[in-house]
Amino acid sequence: MTVERVVDHRSEQEFTLAVGNHRAVAAYQLEGDTIVFTHTLVPPELEGRGVGTKLIRGALDLTRDRGLKVVPQCPFVRAYIDKHPGLRDLLA
Repeated sequence: MTVERVVDHRSEQEFTLAVGNHRAVAAYQLEGDTIVFTHTLVPPELEGRGVGTKLIRGALDLTRDRGLKVVPQCPFVRAYIDKHPGLRDLLA
């Protein structure tokens, strides 16, 4: 299983993580200096391998680098932030 790095496709408003022939996606909407994570999709073939976790960690790192605040509408992103108190400063 070859895992790539998380990429921000700004024109599509999604972060992606390619794993082999599959792609996990964290969709977002940019609203000024706030990024609203709307949903996360991990293909069934990749579930249970930590791909979603790696995707969201990378997406939040890139978000921090851009100086954006986060609104985690997506339950997966909300749960990730809840489990990692050091990320709560990102919340809008």
